[in-house]
Amino acid sequence: MPRFIKPKAIRGNKLVFRDATVADAAFILGLRTDASKGRYLSATSPDLAKQQAWLAGYAQDAGQIYFIIEDTAGEAVGTVRLYDQQDASFCWGSWIKKDGAPSGFAIESALIIYHYALHLGFEGAHFDVRKGNTGVIQFHERFGAQVTGESELDYYFKMDKTTILATLAKYEKYLPNGIQIED
Repeated sequence: MPRFIKPKAIRGNKLVFRDATVADAAFILGLRTDASKGRYLSATSPDLAKQQAWLAGYAQDAGQIYFIIEDTAGEAVGTVRLYDQQDASFCWGSWIKKDGAPSGFAIESALIIYHYALHLGFEGAHFDVRKGNTGVIQFHERFGAQVTGESELDYYFKMDKTTILATLAKYEKYLPNGIQIED
C-alpha cells in the first residue's frame, strides 16, 4: 500500500518542491487570501497565527504532504498539497501560483505531482474542482482526467495509472530529465 512520504525536495526542470514549514505561513496566507487566487479554494482565515498553528500540526501529520513550489533560484512561487489517500489513489489540491511564476508552471507542477505519486506507489488520482474554475477544469481534461460526479459546487475527477503514464509521456518535454528526489 502506498503512503505519503515528505521528501526534503523534489527537483523538476524549472521548479523545486519542498515541504512547507511554519516559516511559510505568511506566503501561504497571502496566496490563499488573495481575492482572485483564493476564490476557488476553501475559505481560509486571514489570521497568521492560525496558519502557523495549522502548519505546526501539519508537520506531525503523515496523512498529507504540503509543498511550497520554488523556482530554481529558491523563490517561492506556489503551493500544492497531496492528501485524502483512498487505497492506492491520492487527492491533490491547494494548487496556487504566484504572479510571475515561471512559464510552464501549471504543466510542470502537475507532472511533478504525478511522477512523485507514482514513485510512492499510487496508482490513481482523485480530486475536485469548483465548477466556475473553467481554466483548471480544461487543464485537467487535457491531461486526461474524467469527471466522475458533481456536487452543487464541484466536479469530481479521477485519473488512473494508465492515463497518468500517457500524460507523463505526452508532456515529457516539460520534465526532460524526470524528477530528482532528495530524501
